[in-house]
This record gives sequence, structure tokens and C-alpha cells, in this order.
Amino acid sequence: MVQIGYTMMTEQAGPRELVGHVVRAEEVGYDFSVTSDHYFPWLRSQGHSPYAWSVLGAAAQATSRIPLMTYVTCPSFRYHPAVVAQKAATMQLLSEGRFRLGLGSGENLNEHVVGGGWPSADVRHEMLEEAVEIIRALFQGGHVNHRGTHFDVESARLWDLPDEPPQIGLAVSGDQSCALAGRLADLVIATEPKAGLLDAFDRNGGEGKPRVGQLPVCYDPDRDTAIKRAHSQFRWFGNGWKVNSELPHPDSFESATQFVTPDDVAASIPCGDDPDAFVEAVRPYAEAGFTEVALVQIGGESQHGFLDWSEKTLLPALRDAFA
Repeated sequence: MVQIGYTMMTEQAGPRELVGHVVRAEEVGYDFSVTSDHYFPWLRSQGHSPYAWSVLGAAAQATSRIPLMTYVTCPSFRYHPAVVAQKAATMQLLSEGRFRLGLGSGENLNEHVVGGGWPSADVRHEMLEEAVEIIRALFQGGHVNHRGTHFDVESARLWDLPDEPPQIGLAVSGDQSCALAGRLADLVIATEPKAGLLDAFDRNGGEGKPRVGQLPVCYDPDRDTAIKRAHSQFRWFGNGWKVNSELPHPDSFESATQFVTPDDVAASIPCGDDPDAFVEAVRPYAEAGFTEVALVQIGGESQHGFLDWSEKTLLPALRDAFA
């Protein structure tokens, strides 16, 4: 069975709206939720980027059942890993055990704002590994001192710890990140339905652990309207993560996607109101071995219509297909 999740995409809605959306997602029956953690939107047309951790805290209080998860937080630049550990422990307490900490090596788009430069992918993976080591040490309780290649920790301690620490997921896009996730993570995160990523995760110690994917979709009763919205706000998605992790500003993504057409977007993102098209878009994730798939409905103002349609049409169709 594939669990179906809902994405609070901070790049396309304000904080109060995001909390309202996840409340409704819980009501209509989504199995879990994830939240992006950005400083910038990908494109100016998306128009938002509130602080994800404040949104998550509010969501924890406004909901009672639906699991919450960062998808994903970079613990290496904007945030020091000791602070990420404190935030995650607090979220686990606020949510009464419903929180998972999704981590990744970051994107220049969000991390450049603190002025620390943008190192190579190899260095970013080194930083992520060291950050996970610090976070796990703090989750164990007691004082932590650390003198590392990239981070120092001076007599840190988490004074409010949950009985069970949050599970840690790591985002992957290639062999190096899969090896890291297999060794260090409780679950794996990916945005492409590539079985090879999961195979590499398994070879490095990930066998039997959850694997969470993400899929953009664009519901609208008028398919042309859906395609237009998806092209306006999500045409960056097809660049691939080797490109998306390097570009520093929404205007960079505007330039990089200037020749992407609406037809290109419609070919890769299900648009409209045909549930069969959405089912077939999820199928590659199920066949690759993903146990959870979080849907991203494109367009902040379209969430309520999408969630109503999810309750009546989409979720029943997905559960019939993948139960």
C-alpha cells in the first residue's frame, strides 16, 4: 500500500493559509503531510516564502492526527545543526510524536542569504553528514561538545526532549547521497521515481526503511487553466536537482526556464480533473518501491478546490489503485 500525502508548499501560500490547508487535508483523509523550508520562492509568480518552522508549530496545534515533516530542511547554512535539533525536538513535543525531520544538502536559492558562499556538492554532503551526527547526539540527551571540519558545538544540550526522537530522513538524487542516506537515515526522500535511487539506498543499509516521494499535480475543472497555472509557477521542476541546487535567485530560474512551453509542463505534470491521469502519475513511484507519495497541488489559491476534489474523487481513486 502506498500512503498518499499532502504538501504545504511555503513558496505559494502565506502562513495562515498553509495552516488552514493542512487542517483541511487532515479532514479529507490524507495520510501524512510534508512542508517545504524555503527563504525564496522558485519563481516570482509563486509569491510567498514564510518561515516553515513557525508554520509547522501552528499546524501541530491546529491538527490532531496527520503526521508532519520537513521536506526538506538544510541543517548546514541558514541553520546550525544544534538549532535544527532543538527545533525538531520541540516539534516532536508539540505534535505529540507526529513529526519527522527531513534533511538535505540544500539549494543555493535559499542558503546564499547568510553570505557563506556555496561549496561543491561533495563539501555539502560532508557538511550534511556532520550535521546529522550532531543532531543525533543532541537527541540522545546530555551535553554535546563537537569540534568538526565544518561545525563546532560548545556544551549544547536540549532541555525539552521527547520520549522518542523524530525519525530523520535524507533527500537523495545520486549515488553519493544514497550512500549517505543508507548509512545515516531512518527513511529516504526523493522527488523522482527512480528505482535506482532506492536500490542504492538499500545497498548502503536502507533496506526495509520507508521511502518518501513527491509529485507535483495541478487540479482544475478546466484543463487549460491548470496547464497555464502549472507553467506559470512550476516550469522550473524539470531542470533536475543538479541545476536547481545551484541557481541563486528566482530570476535565475526565470532565465533557465524561458524556453519551457506549456506543452512541456503538461507532458510531465498531470493537469485537469481526470483522476486516472493522477493515478498514472503516481504509478511510477509505486512501481519503483516508494511507500509514501506526497502530492503538491500547484497554486496557493487552488488548494480548497483541490482538497474537496481529493475527498470525493482523487483519494478514493488512488486507494483503489494502490491499496
